[in-house]
Amino acid sequence: MSLKDSLLGLLIISIWGFNFTVIAWGVEDLPPLLMGAGRFLLVASIGSLFVRKPDIPWKWMAAYALTLCFGQFAFLFSAIAFGMPAGLASIVLQSQALFTIVIAVLVLNEKINPVQILAIMIAGIGLTVIGASKSETEMTAIGFAFTLASASSWGLGNVMNKKINQLGYKANVGLVVWSAWVALIPFIIASFIFEGSEAIYESIVNITWPAIGALLYLAGAASIIAYSLWSYLLQHNSASQVAPLTLGVPVVGILCASYFLDEKISEGQWWGIALVMVALLINTFAGRLKNVLALRQAQGE
Repeated sequence: MSLKDSLLGLLIISIWGFNFTVIAWGVEDLPPLLMGAGRFLLVASIGSLFVRKPDIPWKWMAAYALTLCFGQFAFLFSAIAFGMPAGLASIVLQSQALFTIVIAVLVLNEKINPVQILAIMIAGIGLTVIGASKSETEMTAIGFAFTLASASSWGLGNVMNKKINQLGYKANVGLVVWSAWVALIPFIIASFIFEGSEAIYESIVNITWPAIGALLYLAGAASIIAYSLWSYLLQHNSASQVAPLTLGVPVVGILCASYFLDEKISEGQWWGIALVMVALLINTFAGRLKNVLALRQAQGE
């Protein structure tokens, strides 16, 4: 990976890591589901001016939108609104990689190897430790549960993404932008049902500049810009070089939450975080290391 691409990768990590702090600021002034609707309205309306609609049937765009867009962010925004610390959310959400493995086995009949089973077990222990540990910054049970639901929705969305690619379509930034039109609908409906028309009206009429800034960041930086750069990196580098960059997101997430939100993580939670990160590292690199060693052994013979 070139120096330019490495710097772009660092920029993406920074944008996505700071994203969790921005969400925490946003839900202070906006109901979480309404904020989700605002985010995807901006993504769709701005992005579709610059990005052509992908040649993907609407049914697959809907499957992507309902899982990776609506499911992931409805639960994540609600989790932080209901007491999940932003820094911890950035860690727990990374369990999506392990949910993806399990769902791919169930939905796509993919085979799971011993390394992945080990990673899932270690991550499960880590998540249990995080959930059971006392918090220095208050963490609610419902916030933790919603974050896990967000991670599982992301995992299901990853499987939908893979299925779209298997069908011969390009799941790139165009899918992110145009699927936002679909995601907008359940966000609006859910906001009316769970937050109410009065809360929606009051939030829109009395919207604050910090809330507007949060929406612009979530839509412009975290969605359109970051995903466009991510697509660029995947086009010009191997997936094995690009994918591990996401491991840096929770590091930035914790640092930003600590500095801007004064969040503190207890010793028990640090142990849980360490276990989750070890599981992600095993899942990301162990299989590749095994392939490299096998290749070198074959070349030696």
